[in-house]
Amino acid sequence: MAYKINDACISCGACVSECPVDAITAGDNIYIIDADTCIDCGACLDVCPVEAPQPE
Repeated sequence: MAYKINDACISCGACVSECPVDAITAGDNIYIIDADTCIDCGACLDVCPVEAPQPE
């Protein structure tokens, strides 16, 4: 099950460098996780200051 970034995202970018498969990119207002690339490791959630990435 892939992670998805919710509206709590503050676009700080902390998650981007932590993703081992480069599944996270900047969207219009929040970052976006490509569900097809995400390996469900949770590294993004571990570094997010607002816990925006959540299992889908």
